[in-house]
Amino acid sequence: MKRRGFVAAALAAGLGLALSACRPAAAPEDRRTIQFWTLDLAPKFNGYIHGVIAAWERQNPGYRVVWTDVPWGSVERKLLAAVFARTAPDVVNLNPLFAANLASKGGLLPLERVLPAQAPQGYLPLIWRAGRSAGPDGEPAQFAIPWYLTARITLANTQLLRQAGYDAPPRTWAQVPAYAEAVKRRTGRYALFVTVVPDDSAELLETLVQMGVTLLDGRQRAAFNSPAGRRAFAFWTDLYRRGLLPREVVSQGYRRAIELYQSGELAQVGSGAEFLRSIQTNAPGIAAATRPYPPITGANGQANVAVMTLAIPRQSPVAAKAASFALFLTNGTNQLQFAEQAKVLPSSPQALGRLRAQLGAATPDTPQEGLVQRARLLSADTLGRATVLVPASPGVKRLQAIVYTQLQRAMLGQISSDAALAEAERQWNAYAQGRWPNPATQPAGIRPEAGRKP
Repeated sequence: MKRRGFVAAALAAGLGLALSACRPAAAPEDRRTIQFWTLDLAPKFNGYIHGVIAAWERQNPGYRVVWTDVPWGSVERKLLAAVFARTAPDVVNLNPLFAANLASKGGLLPLERVLPAQAPQGYLPLIWRAGRSAGPDGEPAQFAIPWYLTARITLANTQLLRQAGYDAPPRTWAQVPAYAEAVKRRTGRYALFVTVVPDDSAELLETLVQMGVTLLDGRQRAAFNSPAGRRAFAFWTDLYRRGLLPREVVSQGYRRAIELYQSGELAQVGSGAEFLRSIQTNAPGIAAATRPYPPITGANGQANVAVMTLAIPRQSPVAAKAASFALFLTNGTNQLQFAEQAKVLPSSPQALGRLRAQLGAATPDTPQEGLVQRARLLSADTLGRATVLVPASPGVKRLQAIVYTQLQRAMLGQISSDAALAEAERQWNAYAQGRWPNPATQPAGIRPEAGRKP
């Protein structure tokens, strides 16, 4: 499934204000209709979604669910238009960043009001926690229900590994410099590609957390100018200046990593298991040499997971029934069925256990399918030590842009890595002070989760 960031700051502000200003004003006949929006699931999953809707409607006679699928690129515009027309959906599929922005402006309903007390038990604990964010008063609440997940693993070219003298890629970031040097010296290729383009992948920001960096404190001020932060900035600056990263990491995004890997110029790439199918189609020779491995992590072994969620806009006149439908859609049985069809991972422990058992017992029809199956099983196993390394919070995309821009300057030799980190700290604190001048309205800080998912 695709992972894309979205929500411009101005649009989010206007949308949040509109959501918080509107009050439920539905006609009586609409109070038994649930408007449900998803992102880019039609027409591939029409049968599945309609089947879940029909099953819920049978259990809730007199209510009906109207499903609308919205393209990724137009969801902001469509949701904004619906809000101003007072026709916002009752259940909407959002990524965590969009949900956090809306929640901070009063646009989403705190779900404690409509969920049963035992609801969190149906989800992986750290994944459930990822749905918490700060409301307009700065107090954290549960604004989103987890749905489906993707976990990054390492896909590596075993031919390049052997030429570099390795049986497997590194497991921790501390092992990367020696590995990157060996790959470059012995093969003439690059070991890995992690983009520093400000509006692209958050992978590098996640690596900082894996290296022990606390990004922000509880007052939303920079906490990253620390010994761990200085080591992390120096790590990436040194790799680039030594020529051990492709020059394009400062100018091109994650798509370039895919291109380099499929052309045999990159020893490994971090991706979801389903990327293997694209490699098998686009670069059969590279696919034949590709094997899945655990992701690179920090010393504590935590990997990253991406989460898609369901939220209920504050406007909804049928919030309790909307919550009932969202819980039904994300129960263990329905999540397992969706995970099998969409080749994603479920956020339900029950569904995850059954999926792992099925993947372990299945007999693939072809070697290619067997490789994808192994990658999916490894991805599922990764959830045991995965968390959302950079939880969604208002301003996190600005944080990424500031950090990446200053790290670019250090990589290009314009300033030292320590000076770049200090400038990133200065810029973020200036932004945060203007955005949250009143400490009482500041969202919770961005910190890596301390625990691990069971």
